[in-house]
Formats: sequence, structure tokens, C-alpha cells
Amino acid sequence: MDLSMLQTGQPAPVFDLPDADMNMVSLASFKNHRHVVLYFYPRDDRPGCTMEAIDFTDLEGEFNQLKTVVLGVSMDDCLAHGSFRDKHGLCVQLLADVDGEVCRRYGVLHEKEVEGKRKTGIMRSTFIIDRKGVLKHALYGVNPRGHAVEVLGLVKGIAKCK
Repeated sequence: MDLSMLQTGQPAPVFDLPDADMNMVSLASFKNHRHVVLYFYPRDDRPGCTMEAIDFTDLEGEFNQLKTVVLGVSMDDCLAHGSFRDKHGLCVQLLADVDGEVCRRYGVLHEKEVEGKRKTGIMRSTFIIDRKGVLKHALYGVNPRGHAVEVLGLVKGIAKCK
């Protein structure tokens, strides 16, 4: 196991990141109020990333009923997030981690070889954080197909255990 990967039961690393409208979103602002689904994805407007964002958007009402906010993070900038959101009618808040600092803290960056060159990218990963700011689930290397429904089921599990 990679030592940089987070474990369930530990406090979620806090952060402040700008959203698509350049408003700062702080993880700490949800503490004691809402559960947080924090998902990291490689790039705006890629097929898997689009499918995942649309699936989370389609389930927004159910996440809201469970007092849960869904935040998507990539290293794209705010403008890219804004056009991605608007093109697909997304209501998931998309956060810009342009320098990859939050990605590093969550252990989701990985190196891969693309056309003979080493590149750093984001491993699609999701973290479920309870209202106390504790990691309840740390899912690395997830498949976007059906993932939002799977995450909703996990959130229902922690919502029952208040």
C-alpha cells in the first residue's frame, strides 16, 4: 500500500479551493453541518469525468436529503470548470486545485507514461467525510460507471450511524 494514501478513521485534510465561479470553498465550513463527498477526477470534459459528474448531479436531491454536499476536484482552472459545468448543466461544485496541493494531501497524484513521457495525473478517487471531518471511506482508483450510486449507498450507511 502507498503510504501517501489516506486511511478511514483519520481526519480529512482541510483545504480552501476556488470553485468554477472563483468563490473560495473551505472543507472546514461543512464541519458539524454536512457530510462531504470529495471526488477527484483527471480532467474536465473527458468521457469518464463527464459521466461521473452527470451521475453525481442526477443524484443531487438524494445527497441533499442526506445532508451531504458533493465536491469535484481536478487540476483544471476555474474557467475550465465553469465551461464544463455550463456545457453539461452540472450542479456539483467543481473545485480548482491547479497546483495539485490538495491532490497531494489526499494521495491521488500518480505518474504515468504517455507517448514516452512521464506525466503526473490524478487517479480517480473519492472520499466520504462525515460531519465531524473524519474520513469514513477512501476509495482509490474508482471506475466512473455506477460510482455515484455506489457512493450514495455508502453515504446512506453513515447517515444512519449519526
